[in-house]
Amino acid sequence: MSTSILPIPKRQLGKTGRNVTLFGLGGEGVLRTWGEDRAAAAVIGRALDQGVTYCDTAPAYAGSLDYYGATLGERRGQIFLASKTHERSRDGSLRLLDESLRRARTDDLDLWQLHDLRTQDDLNRIFAKGGALEALLLAKVEGRVKHLGITGHHDPAILLEAMRRFAFDTVLVALNAADVHRLPFISTVVAEAARQNMGVIAMKVCAQKRLLARLTMAEALGYVWSISGVGLAIVGCETPKEVDENAEIARAFQPLPAESMRALEARTSREARAFGYFKA
Repeated sequence: MSTSILPIPKRQLGKTGRNVTLFGLGGEGVLRTWGEDRAAAAVIGRALDQGVTYCDTAPAYAGSLDYYGATLGERRGQIFLASKTHERSRDGSLRLLDESLRRARTDDLDLWQLHDLRTQDDLNRIFAKGGALEALLLAKVEGRVKHLGITGHHDPAILLEAMRRFAFDTVLVALNAADVHRLPFISTVVAEAARQNMGVIAMKVCAQKRLLARLTMAEALGYVWSISGVGLAIVGCETPKEVDENAEIARAFQPLPAESMRALEARTSREARAFGYFKA
């Protein structure tokens, strides 16, 4: 593990009022597996040792919830734990919440999010009578979740419509240096989130390492952290070494000037579709 004793810089996550580290532990990497208990525990433990305070998970991420449940123990209070519901109904989402809390061995979540909003049908089902939004509101009243959010990487228009219909606390959205070239989230979703004081959590910052053919990880993260309104970036990690590397990048981060941002965007333009493979 790194011997650095410097804390990872933090930012306030919008209207949640919570301060979180620039680098958060994402739900991909070794955490989106089954049967990798030791390797997953090593990654989670290293993130906690490095001072990471934001951890991402979801019922859809294989054994991720179980890994957290087996590893956190008394350290649960050190982190802002975010999970999701991919169910679109009230009852289905509440069942998922019960299961998620049991698997993570915790009494509550810091953030519960509507997972992977893609279509108008998703929104219609979520916001209808008996839809998933009712589950989020009930869980918050009951104290089982503290904050409510949405996630998406497919279509900016769908996230914008969800944000118009309800004042969520956060949005988890795909952001990287190729974003500006097609179906941009920065000029649409991030801009609207800033207007509403919604916390912005970035994902897909290196497009599952595809982007690292053109940028270094420090450049990929630096670009996203330099976007006005972004609170943090989550990164899935395979090993404790990757956790250390991302933590050190965060410690060394300095906001990029506009000309550097444009230069990084230019380097991604030729393969923009590949770097935004997750978009509609």
